[in-house]
Amino acid sequence: MLQYWAGFRALLLILVVTPALIAPPDVRPGDLDLPAMHSWEAVTSWYGPRFHGRLTANGEIYDMYAPTAAHVTLPLGSLIRVTNPSTGQSKVVRINDRGPYIEGRELDISYQTARELGLVDRGVAKVRIELLHVPKRRVYVAQNRPQPADSSTGY
Repeated sequence: MLQYWAGFRALLLILVVTPALIAPPDVRPGDLDLPAMHSWEAVTSWYGPRFHGRLTANGEIYDMYAPTAAHVTLPLGSLIRVTNPSTGQSKVVRINDRGPYIEGRELDISYQTARELGLVDRGVAKVRIELLHVPKRRVYVAQNRPQPADSSTGY
């Protein structure tokens, strides 16, 4: 009987307590009407299939179809609006990873975001970035996550 209770407690921990530790941001990327706290121009690139399914800096699994981005210094969980100045198209994304680690680039956006902004074919482009939200609390970062296979990329 005790082994069943231990299994139940473990299941309860996984299903109830763990999601509370990895709490969602208090503002979601769909909130497009947020005023910009700060804005600037930067060079961005996109990352996709090679990193799809790998762990990000905050412990999430990278989804190349999600509205996310990597930045070296912005706090994890921050929301930014990325605008393609050539077309005026914009997309709100959440910072969930670190990078890019290539000189001259400030932001790596997901494949889907690049596609929606018309940047996939160009690969690297100048964009306008607007900081919309910085989380009030620390975003949970997975502790004992596996090390990446290719440490030269910084991911």
